[in-house]
Amino acid sequence: MIAFNVVRFKVNPGMEDAFLNAHRNITDSWSGLRHANIIKTGEERYCIVAEWESMEALAASRPQMLATLDSFRETLEDLGGGLGVTDPVAGPVLLSVK
Repeated sequence: MIAFNVVRFKVNPGMEDAFLNAHRNITDSWSGLRHANIIKTGEERYCIVAEWESMEALAASRPQMLATLDSFRETLEDLGGGLGVTDPVAGPVLLSVK
């Protein structure tokens, strides 16, 4: 069953290029990734929306996702509220509409 994960970030001013560059080659190391988009949701605020072959594939790639995060962690600002620098959610697709 196809799954998605969404991760919210706040990027430090002037660090957008480093943040985006860290994601340019994720398909090489995130096994099971079908597609990913990074969207700008506000001033210095971004989300990555990634589609996976399955929840198992997503879970198996968590070490690689964390390694990617570690490569650009210094570009991120704490989101507050005890979240740290990311706000991730994930789950299987229950309904797909065109």
